[in-house]
Amino acid sequence: MSEKLSKAYKLSDPPANSSRGKPSGPGQEFVLVAGHLRKIYQVGDIKVPALRGVDLQVRRGEFVAIMGPSGSGKSTLLHLISGLDRPTGGEVMLAGERLSTLDDESLSVLRRQKVGFVFQTFNLIPMLTAQENVMLPLLIDGRDPDKHRKRMDNLLQLVLIGDRKDHKPDQLSGGQQQRVAIARALITQPEIVMADEPTGNLDTRSGTVVLDLLRRVQEGSGTAIVMVTHDPRSSSYADRVVYLRDGKVVDQTMNRGDETDTRRIAERLAYLEEF
Repeated sequence: MSEKLSKAYKLSDPPANSSRGKPSGPGQEFVLVAGHLRKIYQVGDIKVPALRGVDLQVRRGEFVAIMGPSGSGKSTLLHLISGLDRPTGGEVMLAGERLSTLDDESLSVLRRQKVGFVFQTFNLIPMLTAQENVMLPLLIDGRDPDKHRKRMDNLLQLVLIGDRKDHKPDQLSGGQQQRVAIARALITQPEIVMADEPTGNLDTRSGTVVLDLLRRVQEGSGTAIVMVTHDPRSSSYADRVVYLRDGKVVDQTMNRGDETDTRRIAERLAYLEEF
């Protein structure tokens, strides 16, 4: 690991009464380490900086929420750390691979095998059934889906879609579609799941089901989750909340796992939006 990445900021220990914080000892493994990430977009003759030197570390099995005012760089950061876009400067180590050394084909393989994606718009294939949508990443990766049939059935049961596995997306509610998308993200047994506003298109009840599911997945499988969201209640499900403003990390807090988390997150976000 480069000197830049090894010097990325260290996290403080969680509060003593936290029920969620992960161990922060020096031997803890990281599934993601991003160092001094910068992203500049060229708009005509104008250069627009979206990220201005972001450092981020995510431990294996950790659930991290990324928040910030509109235009703070949340989605840009998610795209860079997941290999969907390349930074203007800085480095990303993801699942043991330095992304800057990978060509497009190798990067695609890494995303297929080590990273799961959950998007706000579900991105299910309309003509495929729920179980066919879940199996799609395996087919794209050249694996025999029949060898993973039991895992697929278990995932569909986990996301409460087992009795609707033969239904197509237009026969499912928004919450059900998002739960299928979560099963699809998990079928390859990724080391990390990237979730971009996963409850953004859902009502409160459906969103709660999805958040509970993500939390159970993280706690049960040890899969790390990085979630971009604007919703304080969603962020309260995470172990840690990272706040962005103007393309920089300006704060991070550990959740306590109690009823005060949502209020504290909302207050912090309101402060960032005002000042």
